[in-house]
Amino acid sequence: MRLVDRGVLDLDRDVSDYLGYPLRNPAYPERSITLRQLLSHQSSLIDGEDLYLIPLGTTLRERLADPRVWDSAHAPGSGWFHYTNLNFPVIASVVERVTDERFDAAMQRLVFRPLKIEASFNWGAGTTGTMIARAVVLYRASGEVARDDLSGKPPVCPVITQPGGNCDLARYTPGWNGALFSPQGGLRISMRGLARIGQLLGRDGKGFLSRQGWAELTRPAWRFDGGNGLGENGQADGFFCAYGLAVHTIGSGARGCRDDLFGDGAVRIGHSGDAYGLRSGLWVDPRTGKGLAYFTSGVPAVAPAGQTAFSAIEERIVERALRRLP
Repeated sequence: MRLVDRGVLDLDRDVSDYLGYPLRNPAYPERSITLRQLLSHQSSLIDGEDLYLIPLGTTLRERLADPRVWDSAHAPGSGWFHYTNLNFPVIASVVERVTDERFDAAMQRLVFRPLKIEASFNWGAGTTGTMIARAVVLYRASGEVARDDLSGKPPVCPVITQPGGNCDLARYTPGWNGALFSPQGGLRISMRGLARIGQLLGRDGKGFLSRQGWAELTRPAWRFDGGNGLGENGQADGFFCAYGLAVHTIGSGARGCRDDLFGDGAVRIGHSGDAYGLRSGLWVDPRTGKGLAYFTSGVPAVAPAGQTAFSAIEERIVERALRRLP
């Protein structure tokens, strides 16, 4: 969105123009795909058996040629929502193409350093010794290590490589594979850093984005009408009911929605996290500027359900936090 504010990117331009090759759903070759559609999960891309994980040495263009990553039943921009991790490697590749930087480095320059946040994608650019020392090991519910058992040392390679392949990132050309630094969920950040992003949400992005850019980012680009979308799990379970440009709105009160995590009927913006036994969230009430950042680990893949579409453990975290908030 900072690149949009600067006129470097256009939310409604065909992303083929940025990528340097045609990006089309084979079932709808006449329909262009835009950043707005990618950011709001209306691009008609689907994850197709974790195909959003693209190793070094494979290009995004090669992966997008796989028919399994396309929804043949819904055209891009048709109003159909399907939460899809693969949208973000495409977006990251666009960022790399226009900045001529790796995605992890571009995020340092455009976001983390301006906000004075110590964070990095996949332990890439911006990683410090302090971050490595404080890394939280993610465990599965079984007790098995899922991620980041670093023992005080950075990973040998911060990206996925092909079997038997090397980790020669010096030869990588920005834009070839935006999936490398896991833009769909590979951010390593502290709760204090996440809360700083929450403060940005609470002040309407002032000093960081233009008023128009902020409105574009947070205004729902899609709303659930009872049958026009699916979540990441392929079900319309009432979790996703209103969604902006990678900003989730909860507490919408719409028909068929079960997204009121806080149980008070207030609308909040932010995003959830769910991977490798981790459940996390950042939710801010834009009317009051108050919000909550949380995480818990060791959560089963099929977690005990709560009263809402969120897990029971997340509901307990929020309930306890609300008791302590002024």
